[in-house]
Amino acid sequence: MAAHPTYKYFLVSTPAPFVAHVQINRPDKLNAFFEAMWLEMKTVFDTLSYSPEVRAIVLSGVGDRAFTAGLDVQAASQSGILAKQAESMDVARKAQGIKRHVEEFQACVASVEKCEKPVICVLHGFSLGLALDIATCADVRFCSSDVKLAVKEVDIGLAADIGTLTRLPKIVGSFSWVKDVALSARVFGAEEAFRVGLVSQVLESKEKAVDAATKYASLLASKSPVAVQGTKELLNHARDHTVSDSLRYTGVWNSAGIQTDDITKAMLSGLKKTKPTFAKL
Repeated sequence: MAAHPTYKYFLVSTPAPFVAHVQINRPDKLNAFFEAMWLEMKTVFDTLSYSPEVRAIVLSGVGDRAFTAGLDVQAASQSGILAKQAESMDVARKAQGIKRHVEEFQACVASVEKCEKPVICVLHGFSLGLALDIATCADVRFCSSDVKLAVKEVDIGLAADIGTLTRLPKIVGSFSWVKDVALSARVFGAEEAFRVGLVSQVLESKEKAVDAATKYASLLASKSPVAVQGTKELLNHARDHTVSDSLRYTGVWNSAGIQTDDITKAMLSGLKKTKPTFAKL
């Protein structure tokens, strides 16, 4: 089992070989986030991204009540970016400070997406606001049948600005549906999330969803890390670029990737009907 650093707001464990389980750990506040938490989350995922002991990651929240209820509004009102702005500061300087804060916040959440390893997000209980920002950065999403999801930001007086409005339309097939949930901030459940393609699987409970995600992560971890990490990189690039740009990038990427010993090991294991063992990456 891999040893992981100790964090204040996250638990990191190794439930299976080459699999890390990251849990948001503030259950007394429904795992709601404030600044120190999203800064620490970036440290967690940047560390796992480069760890040769990790090939796939499961992300969930501690407790049964919530993956995360989103932003800790009370903490934000007392010590958030607006509370820090001096009343005497002119508008341009206030705006620059807020912009830098938002960019830092976006980068912290995007660390889930930029992590080299595939991330399987398990949504359960209350999964509101920031929960969708984080989940849309993940590669695969499972949920429990009792999940309560919402793009909640309009109910606190702003447009979502940490990633949901950018990523959610690229994940689901209906722009109308995205506008429906983003404009209304209405709560929707597991069946609807599955129907529109936001989640890949719905499980009976959080425990079963985490177990299914861990088994799936173990499957990914059993494959060539060169192939899996390359596939994540190329799919994310394809999402954000034209077909011709993506084909060119794929050719450049695989000019190195195709030289890996993992291809020989995988092909021989198929012929010999054996399970291949791949070197760490």
